[in-house]
Amino acid sequence: MKSLRERVLDVPQVGTVSWIGVRREHGAELSVLSEVLATEGRGLSGDVAAAGKVGGNRQVSLMQAEHLPILAAWTEGEVTPGLLRRNLLISGINLIALAKLEFRIGKDVLLLGTGACAPCSKMDETLGPGGFQAMRGHGGITAQVLNGGRIRLGDRVWVEAAR
Repeated sequence: MKSLRERVLDVPQVGTVSWIGVRREHGAELSVLSEVLATEGRGLSGDVAAAGKVGGNRQVSLMQAEHLPILAAWTEGEVTPGLLRRNLLISGINLIALAKLEFRIGKDVLLLGTGACAPCSKMDETLGPGGFQAMRGHGGITAQVLNGGRIRLGDRVWVEAAR
């Protein structure tokens, strides 16, 4: 029988990058991209998070694509990735399982999941009343860039140790 630690490290699902967005400055709308450069220790090129100091736990934010319909049901409106203020929308893999693991996107990029991405106060503005509460537990994760490279729409997302 596997130990709890072995089970936590075993993530057999493989996800897919289905949306990419960056914010040029705080409060700005997200620019939707088909690819982006991830820079080691900084984040995504063109994103406000990458413009700051080197390091930090919130270099990249990732959102679970499967949660969009849930959020739409709880807020009674259309929920698009750009409204959620996250950089990457990922489908097919449980992101919370990656919260403390190293994982790959495409052939070059290596990220370290640093924790859950809590909702901000802007969610009530963008999603309507109850938006903040709807996002609780569904905000995705944050990550650090350990090895940079290009992230493209359609890239695979996986835990290398599991492959």
